[in-house]
Amino acid sequence: MSLGNSESHAAMGGCGTWAWRELLVMLGSVWLGVGSSQPTPLGPTHTPGPQLKFRLAGYPRKHNEGRVEVFYNDEWGTICDDDFTLGNAHVLCRHLGFVAATGWAHSAKYGKGVGRIWLDNVNCAGGEKSIGDCKHRGWGNSDCSHEEDAGVICKDERIPGFKDSNVIETEQSHVEEVRLRPVVSGARRQLPVTEGIVEVRYKDSWAQICDEGWDSHNSRVICGMMGFPAEKKVNRNFYKLFTERQQLNYRLHSVSCTGTEVHLSMCTFEFYRGNASAACRAGMPAVVSCLPGPLFAAGNAHKKKQRQQQQGQPRIRLKGGARVGEGRVEVLKSSEWGTICDDRWNLLSASVVCRELGFGSAKEALTGARMGQGTGPIHLNEVQCQGTEKSLWSCPFRNITQEDCKHTEDAAVRCNIPYMGYENLIRLAGGRTVFEGRVEVKRGSKWGTVCSDGWTTKEAMVACRQLGLGYSLHAVTETWYWDASNVTEMVMSGVKCAGHEMSLSHCQHHGASLSCRNTGTRFAAGIICSETASDLLLHAPLVQETAYIEDRPLHMLYCAAEENCLSSSARLANWPYGHRRLLRFSSQIHNHGRADFRPKAGRHSWVWHECHRHYHSMDIFTHYDILTPNGTKVAEGHKASFCLEDTECEEDVAKRYECANFGEQGITVGCWDLYRHDIDCQWIDITDVKPGNYILQVVINPNFEVAESDFTNNAMKCNCKYDGHRIWVHSCHIGDALSEEANKRFEQYPGQLNNQIS
Repeated sequence: MSLGNSESHAAMGGCGTWAWRELLVMLGSVWLGVGSSQPTPLGPTHTPGPQLKFRLAGYPRKHNEGRVEVFYNDEWGTICDDDFTLGNAHVLCRHLGFVAATGWAHSAKYGKGVGRIWLDNVNCAGGEKSIGDCKHRGWGNSDCSHEEDAGVICKDERIPGFKDSNVIETEQSHVEEVRLRPVVSGARRQLPVTEGIVEVRYKDSWAQICDEGWDSHNSRVICGMMGFPAEKKVNRNFYKLFTERQQLNYRLHSVSCTGTEVHLSMCTFEFYRGNASAACRAGMPAVVSCLPGPLFAAGNAHKKKQRQQQQGQPRIRLKGGARVGEGRVEVLKSSEWGTICDDRWNLLSASVVCRELGFGSAKEALTGARMGQGTGPIHLNEVQCQGTEKSLWSCPFRNITQEDCKHTEDAAVRCNIPYMGYENLIRLAGGRTVFEGRVEVKRGSKWGTVCSDGWTTKEAMVACRQLGLGYSLHAVTETWYWDASNVTEMVMSGVKCAGHEMSLSHCQHHGASLSCRNTGTRFAAGIICSETASDLLLHAPLVQETAYIEDRPLHMLYCAAEENCLSSSARLANWPYGHRRLLRFSSQIHNHGRADFRPKAGRHSWVWHECHRHYHSMDIFTHYDILTPNGTKVAEGHKASFCLEDTECEEDVAKRYECANFGEQGITVGCWDLYRHDIDCQWIDITDVKPGNYILQVVINPNFEVAESDFTNNAMKCNCKYDGHRIWVHSCHIGDALSEEANKRFEQYPGQLNNQIS
């Protein structure tokens, strides 16, 4: 274990220096003690050392969370997140005066610290009196960068008698809430607010910022916070006239941002002390004007916004997020969509993604596949943007190698989006929790219910998103068991959503001319929302590897005919003579989401099938179709969910569902259900299909019966050539895995001229 310079000086005979420093440290520890008069050991060797001090730092955070900083050897430093555990967090939270930890954060979630990284590979059991009693590499011995600074989230309960001196930045040095106040009369009624006077929350009111030295970098930061990708010039003269007649209360001055900060509090600035009303003599309040992204551009119909957004194939997209502006980051490279590894993923890179997509700066840079795992290639690793780039593709990154990353490390973002007020036009009534209830919407000045005719998971998804409650777990069409509120009138019917809308009013609906079969509150639309959802995905290569043709004698197909697994012409066959030609293949369905996939129907309504001797838990679980290149269906397989179970799981995941003995059915996160090619009905009856070139399409959960975080990846397509005797299946892929051009080429495929599949 090496000693720091000043320490080695003391060890070589600076006894007076050592004693003097001990005195200083003891006096200094009044600022923040460890809660124990015992000197903290220097490391695992338990050599006596100086008293330690701790504090929380970083942004954005509450008073009981933040980056952990430790004062050791006269210097503040951080702790590396390698091998970090909840046990470490418990010990650190007690140092900070909290009773325990509720969690911890990695990858500099609260921003990067400066100075030394004092500890690395810390491993506490949780009961230690001091962090120095835990195993670690030794003080100052680390192979980390500040991008790996650890943070803790402590239980908001103080150790009795602990004197808190680690208050979140004191009033003099913290800015938490910021807003744009519109002053043009028309702008006050319109959302989003794109221009106005910048104000910061001060005590119980709002105060202004002096614009002396204010530049476009500062404006860019404010616009990013408000959910806008860019700033534009503003007419100061108009505002000068307006503000001369106002009584202003200035709070900040000398604001200086670089333009890459995600929040004003990360810029340098100064506070006015004392009489702030006489401040800013040479300036006026800071005014900012922002450019909204395509999705939020005022004056456009919602569909037009969608079209604008889709012009030209984007090279970046967000998948799997419940709310607008959040999701797993996916990028298009070599005509194939793939993910980004979370190594070195931070707010600067995340903000470049958010702005490129027409949102503001990033609220969070998420690691560890927090928005579910992607599929296909991982295209980029160690992305390191400066924050000023127009596109993620302009940032330095490393190409990925097989050993570097897995999809468990997929990077994701949560972006700032403009305040649109959509959540004020919807509410839930009668539910037992805030996540469920009868849907009530505001039309004009009147609240009312929504007709449940045609109310499906897609509409429920939009309602949950509008409420900010995550994904839809269930679309409820009868709500008699929820107490009726005083609202009984129906104000909306015929709601039909595509699934991406931000508000129910953006979906198709009947408008003022309501039409509903059952109008009572019993048949009003309801929802149950959830923060997480499953995400099913077919393993495309396995279909390609296992596809073959079998001519199966009719006498072996009585059971399948009973299950409706053959084409309609089978009814006219000369049973039990002759055969049916079947295209058979295995299908392996993975759950890559963040919640188990459970059948919608409860066990009481599962149907026992004597023929196959199992319970069906879903009427339709998968569609198997053979299509011509122009999309005409020429053969289909009808596959009910024979049973949903965990056939296999990833290494660290335990199986939870099995069908035997009327067991629970479902697919656990990290597991897959395998339907082997030799199982009854795991086929398409192609007896009547003529030789030619076709598309094989498999769609899971086709009627959106069960909630998923992403329905766009539920279809799988393959090219296939059938010559009347044999079949070649190739180019199998998930439906949205390719670029638009590559997908068009796939669908307009002219066909194989010989047996060689290139």
